[in-house]
Amino acid sequence: MDSVLEIVGLIFLGFIAGGINTIAGGGSLLTLPILIFLGLPPNIANGTNRIAILFQNIFTTAGFKSKGVITFPFSIYIGISALIGSIIGAQIAVDIKGDSFNKILAIIMVIVVFYMVFKPKTTLTNAVEKTSGKHLWISIFLFFFVGIYGGFIQAGVGFIILLILSSVNNFSLVFKLDL
Repeated sequence: MDSVLEIVGLIFLGFIAGGINTIAGGGSLLTLPILIFLGLPPNIANGTNRIAILFQNIFTTAGFKSKGVITFPFSIYIGISALIGSIIGAQIAVDIKGDSFNKILAIIMVIVVFYMVFKPKTTLTNAVEKTSGKHLWISIFLFFFVGIYGGFIQAGVGFIILLILSSVNNFSLVFKLDL
């Protein structure tokens, strides 16, 4: 395949994956296999994929903040916990052999796709967000393991985050903007 065509295809795919991540999440399930298919070693493809994730998160956070959605200090606590876990997960990803990484990645991607297709439907109406007390501590504990997973693979981590925030903390998954 021509390098220029590959680059154009990757840029196009990046926009599609960014759109998928914005609407529902799971764009990494598209980009990560393509990067590996194009010849990048799995650990390099995984690291490269995270650059886009970093920029998406920066712009998403800024967008929510501009709309008045702020969860301070809750977000700092779970963010620090996830950061510590992600350092551990990234170290595991660096230390693991390529074949083992490929097998684990394949299993995880199948599980995440299965969850995306068969995820339980939840509806919360007028639920009160729970960001203190035992719910805070449960979230800090869970986000440490989310960090490990995110540092190791990252693909599908948004679904895990949404599951925790909606089920443990009663965060609504629907954002209502009053204009």
